[in-house]
Amino acid sequence: MQQKLSVTALQAGYGDVRVLWDISLDVGPAELVCIVGSNGAGKTTLMRCLSGLLKVSAGSIVVDGKPMQGASPADFVRAGIAHVPEGRRLFSAMSVRDNLLMGAYLRTDKAAIAADLERVYAMFPILATRRNQDAGTMSGGEQQMCAIGRGLMAAPSLLLVDELSLGLAPRAVELLTESLRAVNKSGVAVLLVEQDVMNALELADRAYVVDHGRVVKSGPAMSLVNDPAIREAYMGLS
Repeated sequence: MQQKLSVTALQAGYGDVRVLWDISLDVGPAELVCIVGSNGAGKTTLMRCLSGLLKVSAGSIVVDGKPMQGASPADFVRAGIAHVPEGRRLFSAMSVRDNLLMGAYLRTDKAAIAADLERVYAMFPILATRRNQDAGTMSGGEQQMCAIGRGLMAAPSLLLVDELSLGLAPRAVELLTESLRAVNKSGVAVLLVEQDVMNALELADRAYVVDHGRVVKSGPAMSLVNDPAIREAYMGLS
């Protein structure tokens, strides 16, 4: 079976500083995969490469069998990849509705866009009630719902989510986790970067552990939950 996303020996960084060293991973169609690791491990840099925001210096990114070397961020969106960035990056002075519609900026299918907007409102009812409110005036959890909704408005087949729960209240995290599970069950593959290692491993099918820009462990998520080294390093458990 062809992978939705296949990354081989990826290297990238900023100027002379290399951040990623020979990263290899894959995501199957409709699979939910997580990337865990400590702060500064290179997770956000990797997500930026996978959406075309950062050029790679070596290695390959293949989406649905198509090499993406030199592709622009718009090319990645056209290939079915939508990126929910760390920190949400909403247009704070624009309305919730306009932020959501920005996710569909490459689409021309107006009826389908309208249907997808209603689906996002159904998934996150608070966004429907606040559709005309400036996005920057909402709570962190509501802004994260809007950021995920904006990603879904691109009609992706793979959703990249960088730090789902960062700085959010437990109830908001619970709602967002359930929504991500529903998105995945609808057939959209998800690649999740998450600081809450236990939450991520319980949600995912498979996981990769990244440390100092390298994949140091990978496998079924449940096997990593029970790995003593993972429990000690990332969960404070022995």
